Amino acid sequence: MTSSSLRSTRTRKFKSDINVVPYIDVMLVLLIIFMVVAPLTTPNTIDLPKAGRSTQPPSDYIEIELKVDGSARIGIHGQSYDKASARSDLMKRLTSMHKTHPDLPLMISADKNIKYDEVVQTIAQAKETGIARVGLSAR
Repeated sequence: MTSSSLRSTRTRKFKSDINVVPYIDVMLVLLIIFMVVAPLTTPNTIDLPKAGRSTQPPSDYIEIELKVDGSARIGIHGQSYDKASARSDLMKRLTSMHKTHPDLPLMISADKNIKYDEVVQTIAQAKETGIARVGLSAR
């Protein structure tokens, strides 16, 4: 008898499927671990500064009203307001008012539809003129 005759004449068929059961077991274990660990971790909290409200707002202050169309009004609260058509004109009037009334703070009132950048630029230019106290009016 030869060795070739001992072999069966049947051909073997190879299995080409991947056994995914061990992968599913590992994924379930990982899922359980994440579900247990997730509530134990606390999210990072942001430490925001606290802003205290003043008990009484100042009675007199320089007020700038910014409009959506680009115009502005400037004046001392409770007195007459002047209209300023351009930002350079507004800053000139603010500088002259600050020179005549150096102790008055500045309050900026802006329309809710105005770009935030315009308000920030107005604050920055007011600080450049030497005004120490600048506030925003919210309605």
